[in-house]
Amino acid sequence: MVEVNDIKNGMTLMIEGNIYQVVEFLHVKPGKGPAFMRTKLKNLRTGATLEKTFNTNVKFEKANINKVNMQFLYASGDSYNFMNMETYEQIELTKDQIGDDCMYLKEGLNVEISFYNGELLGLILPEKIEMKVVQTDKAVKGNTTNNALKDAVLETGLKVKVPLFIEQDESIIISTSTGKYDSRA
Repeated sequence: MVEVNDIKNGMTLMIEGNIYQVVEFLHVKPGKGPAFMRTKLKNLRTGATLEKTFNTNVKFEKANINKVNMQFLYASGDSYNFMNMETYEQIELTKDQIGDDCMYLKEGLNVEISFYNGELLGLILPEKIEMKVVQTDKAVKGNTTNNALKDAVLETGLKVKVPLFIEQDESIIISTSTGKYDSRA
């Protein structure tokens, strides 16, 4: 059991039958009345974020999350195959289980897959991924406004805005947290 005063960012807790990860917490001690803890929690099953306030005498059960290093092998229709990098065991996940993260998956990409008591919670992508531009328009001469961007399609089908100087067949770095262009590779 974990007391409210002992929670930290990144900790995973079982609250009302759901698994939450602590995103932020703030210990508040008002001038009048008892102290309390204001938290921002992310539901690891649904991905939803909520803010909750707790009295300082509340205790939570700690949720032990297992993270397994896996490599993305290939996609076949709506199923995605991963291999455990230690045991070489393979698992298959559906598009529904992965969600929008499937747009970042390319063969050979190393990811972490998180489990709680055998239940799949989701996949954790690297912060930045290198991808190849497969289609983009040529830069229009004279179009040099500040931060001018154009559309580009990447090798996985992901569409992003890139600076005008990026050409087709060039490799770029994409931020998985924002889904935006970060830099040239």
